[in-house]
Amino acid sequence: MVLFTLSFTFGVWLLQQQATLPDIGWAWLLVIPLSLLIITGNSRAGASWPATLSQARGERIKEGREPARSHLWQKIFRPLLIAACACGLGFYHAAWQAQQRLSISLADQWQGRDIEVIGVVAELPRSSDRGLRFAFNVEQTLTRVPGQKPVLSFVEGLSVPQARVPPHIYLSTYSAPQDAPLALRAGERWQLTLRLKQPHGSSNPHGFDFEAWALENKVRAVGYVQAKGDNHRIDAAASGLMYRIESWRETVREKFNATLAGAPYVGVLSALAIGDQGSIPQSQWQVFTRTGVNHLMSISGLHITMLASLGFALTHWLWRRSVRLTLWLPARRAAALVALLVALGYALLSGYGVPAQRTVYMVGAVAAALWLKRNFSLGQILSIALLGVLLPDPWAVLSPGFWLSFGAVALILYVTAHRVARSHWLKEYAIVQWAMTIGLVPMLLALFQQVSVVSPVANAFAIPLVSLVVVPLSLLGAVLPWNAPLWLAHIVMGFTMTILEWLNALPQAVWTQHAPPAWSIVTGMLGVLLILAPRGIPARWLGLVLMLPMFLNTPGSPAPNTLRMIIFDVGQGLAVAVQTHDHALLFDTGPDFSGDADSGNRILVPALRALGIDRLDGLILSHDDLDHTGGTTSVMQAMPIDWVASSLPDDSPLLQNFPHQAGQEMKGSRHCTDGDHWQWDGVQFNILHPRPNADTSIKPHDNDLSCVLRISIGSQHILIVGDIEKNSEQRLLETHAEQLPASLLVVPHHGSKTSSTPDFVAAVLPDYAVFTTGYRNRYGHPKAEIVQRYADSGAELLRSDEDGAILVAMDARGLTVERYRKTHQRYWTHQAYEQY
Repeated sequence: MVLFTLSFTFGVWLLQQQATLPDIGWAWLLVIPLSLLIITGNSRAGASWPATLSQARGERIKEGREPARSHLWQKIFRPLLIAACACGLGFYHAAWQAQQRLSISLADQWQGRDIEVIGVVAELPRSSDRGLRFAFNVEQTLTRVPGQKPVLSFVEGLSVPQARVPPHIYLSTYSAPQDAPLALRAGERWQLTLRLKQPHGSSNPHGFDFEAWALENKVRAVGYVQAKGDNHRIDAAASGLMYRIESWRETVREKFNATLAGAPYVGVLSALAIGDQGSIPQSQWQVFTRTGVNHLMSISGLHITMLASLGFALTHWLWRRSVRLTLWLPARRAAALVALLVALGYALLSGYGVPAQRTVYMVGAVAAALWLKRNFSLGQILSIALLGVLLPDPWAVLSPGFWLSFGAVALILYVTAHRVARSHWLKEYAIVQWAMTIGLVPMLLALFQQVSVVSPVANAFAIPLVSLVVVPLSLLGAVLPWNAPLWLAHIVMGFTMTILEWLNALPQAVWTQHAPPAWSIVTGMLGVLLILAPRGIPARWLGLVLMLPMFLNTPGSPAPNTLRMIIFDVGQGLAVAVQTHDHALLFDTGPDFSGDADSGNRILVPALRALGIDRLDGLILSHDDLDHTGGTTSVMQAMPIDWVASSLPDDSPLLQNFPHQAGQEMKGSRHCTDGDHWQWDGVQFNILHPRPNADTSIKPHDNDLSCVLRISIGSQHILIVGDIEKNSEQRLLETHAEQLPASLLVVPHHGSKTSSTPDFVAAVLPDYAVFTTGYRNRYGHPKAEIVQRYADSGAELLRSDEDGAILVAMDARGLTVERYRKTHQRYWTHQAYEQY
């Protein structure tokens, strides 16, 4: 079973790497290996042959009446057939699931149009600075298809078909000061007026794939509620078990917020009791992540296992005291059933994520073994859990939680199972902690490019405090009418946070590095298995040697006189990273999305670290617009920066950590000014705008203060111009006409009508024109006439909303570009409608 499950998992993973879905018709080829397996039968211990036939066959072999089959069949060919069948089944099962899911996507014709629907708030609404975010199950679409002829309906007479909207969508509300915000609650039925679009996320190296997340979570459209539409509640409580659970979760969250109003860790208690991880502030998540205890701050498998075990022990103890109950049902069976129900109930309250699913299926496998009076091996139990997760959700293999969850359980089994002697529980606890510390390093480096150095110490005290004290008290506070358990849980959590914050403040609390190559992750995992092998295995120290390539195989930097550049896909905004042989520069930091989420912590910092850039020699902030400076604080907090050049006012909060320097030394903060220049590793950098002594206090039209950067290697030039408008373009034509021709131009102001005058386009005459725009942005950028203007100039057009991040390599001979969304396409990758 283990071989079958691992091969099935590989097939599912293989499908998720495909750029297009395969033809399901080819699945019939699986009949060939399946037929071979059925014909030959299972000769291992008579698993599929009747015992009498197996014995008779064995006697014939011994008597020479039937030749013994080669061991090659038993040891090689038959396992290969099983693996091939399982891999194919996993591959085509995932493909079939994907076809079903993609078939319910929002049609192009309904993007950006008002649609009236009736449905139910399906999950806990999340509060943000701008309103609410929530999942919504559409039950009925009221908007009719325009221009469609009425058809005869026996129910309604003549009727016009409704618009087609996916059944599960994700929405936001935006509260204007003059409008009363919508008070939506989980489980309520509402009529809403929506504007929807197909799921479309940013596409960047080492970035989060929103479109994959949306596909896994059945979200086939996203959008917002029209504040001026006909939005009203129809029913306060829709029928359905899951809706009732969500409503109860919201009631618990409100109780926690009312009881612990203003308390710093109320969000953590909500996450532990009902899985509401969105209530934890980003600053606290950072502490948990850096100390390696973030797996505890949600309803994890550890917490579910603990409660299921408690339910098993308590039921078994009570059941045995009743003769009548014991005669009716053995105590162990009853206890196993209660443990499964406890695990399932707690998992449903948590949102039923991958760690929760894995635990429920493992508890279910143990319960089934007790009820069926059969012994399941630990490998079989883990296999059941693995199949239980992947059959309904083949996209789970794309989730870090999937690999960390199953990897952690596999490591625990590896270091604790099949040991000759039982150790003291404290020693076993230490062994498990050591296994988690060293064993998850390859996965953490591959997924996050960082490992907590203080994690062993943090987990040693946080696991018992959180799992054995805070979680039970939080659950008691959720179900009991008294508030004392919540306050006690908060006090213990406060004590835990005090120690975690002290550990977080230690120098080098976290090891961060580049993304290691895939082959080094494989060798690192082999090294982990060797290090954690039982005593008596020779040369276990070689495991450390196998792990070294993950740390030592650093990405190569550009050669002298060359550069690499990434024009990030940050939506409606701008962020450009430039790397030379020994230096790195960031031009703008993209937009602020909402609350604690911005381009810096979601896109730029992960990508820069993964590429091996752990510090910035320079940061240029073109001008004081949030779509160009929204990620600045996150970038400054994440990595050291030598200097900042900007057109921001001297008293800008973004510059508070960089004292203004008026001299020529490139340190601290300074205004970017026409005439500034420097050279890094044979690459020339020139600031062409704004003019010297420009008034940086101007706010209404500060687009014209945008810093303009020219990067040159020989006769090849790149021009990044921020949001300059016609006046600034005219000044550049008058003062720097000879420096404007460029091989690549980042188009000014995202393709707005206020920029890109014909004279400016004719002067630059770029080979490549890059529009940095958000998908279906509310400004309508880039404007069609501007796009046509660059097309008429002969430029090759690139757009971040259609092409993702633009990766550029340039030397004195020329430059090459890579469209990241095209070169890293998966079958779920949304293809934006090309407008040119």
